[in-house]
Amino acid sequence: MSYFKSRNIRVMLSIGGITYVDAWNQALAAGGAQLGANAAEVATRLGVGIEIDYEENSNPNAAGLQAFIDAYRAVHPYDATGSDPAARLTIDLAAGDRWLIALTQKATADWLDAAAPVLDYANAMVPARQPRSASAAMASWQEHVDGKPQYSPPIPPLAPAKFTGSLYIVTGSRPAPECVSFGSSLTSSTGSYVQNVAPNGAGTTSGMLGYMFWAAECQGTRSICTTPPNTCEGGVGVGATTYSIPIPMPPLRQN
Repeated sequence: MSYFKSRNIRVMLSIGGITYVDAWNQALAAGGAQLGANAAEVATRLGVGIEIDYEENSNPNAAGLQAFIDAYRAVHPYDATGSDPAARLTIDLAAGDRWLIALTQKATADWLDAAAPVLDYANAMVPARQPRSASAAMASWQEHVDGKPQYSPPIPPLAPAKFTGSLYIVTGSRPAPECVSFGSSLTSSTGSYVQNVAPNGAGTTSGMLGYMFWAAECQGTRSICTTPPNTCEGGVGVGATTYSIPIPMPPLRQN
């Protein structure tokens, strides 16, 4: 963490993952407020932000997660300026609106409202596999922009400025174009959409917040790593230059 922070790169700690759903449920049942206070203490000590990766699809403990967020924000209030690294608090949602439905409805309606934000943004996670095409990736992200008014309760639209879209940086035993070849990557072919998608009921500015890349370094014993010689300068490196990604990160767009 010190390596990245010394180079003006913001660091986040992600709590959870698909294999830690039971642990999240147990911790929230034992006391969401205490878990949130503990997370805030970790963020304070390390000078990092926190990502909520609670992937309970069937019956998420919304009250417990609300207590977690309330306790965290009692220590680190929402900070639109981005000056307090520990105030950066985000949440993972599905690639689109058809999984983690209850969590997405709660987060979009209550925590990601651009007019009264509680969380900084959501990460629209990767699907089970890398999208086959730019249109497939964009269709999932568009679901967040549009919402799902036909659901009960409905999922409201999400401001494009309040979420990122995710892609894999490696896929199994081979590096993805996202790692080695920007020109043939989804990062390239979806770039215009990510930069220009218009709000559809929430927010006032066009363009998603950006990209997230999944499975960097070594994600498993049978998958390729992004450590030398398989580094990613030709993929995300070129992409960062192409899209003029600033370091350090400026304050986030709020609406």
